[in-house]
Amino acid sequence: MSEPSALGLTVRLSSDYDSAVVRVTAALKVEGFGVLTEIDVRDTLKKKLDVDFRPYKILGACNPPLAYRALSAAPEVGLLLPCNVTVSEVAPGEIEVSLIDPLVMMSAVTRPELAEVAQEARAKLERVAAALRA
Repeated sequence: MSEPSALGLTVRLSSDYDSAVVRVTAALKVEGFGVLTEIDVRDTLKKKLDVDFRPYKILGACNPPLAYRALSAAPEVGLLLPCNVTVSEVAPGEIEVSLIDPLVMMSAVTRPELAEVAQEARAKLERVAAALRA
């Protein structure tokens, strides 16, 4: 199942958390995205605030050719990169994966030449979501 949100696309998986992170990373790789950063939100909140939070990671995904084109057109786009993907456990065996919509991200920058790059990135992330649903 997947559903659009104001920021992107959300997919629900029946999986354990660790396997879901591996699966998401692999699906991103197929579309040319590498994971540059991995933020373990649960661990960070425990260390910084001593609070318990569900398993939740933010994956900073980057497709180098698309990033290069976007940065060449508008260097300030670096503030919006990488494309974030979240993986969180909403219940045991139920994982929510959210993928940012690059069109939403790039809407903050009024450069027409970015529209094509954002559209290509969106298509790739839609294919990632479709692969996860399969």
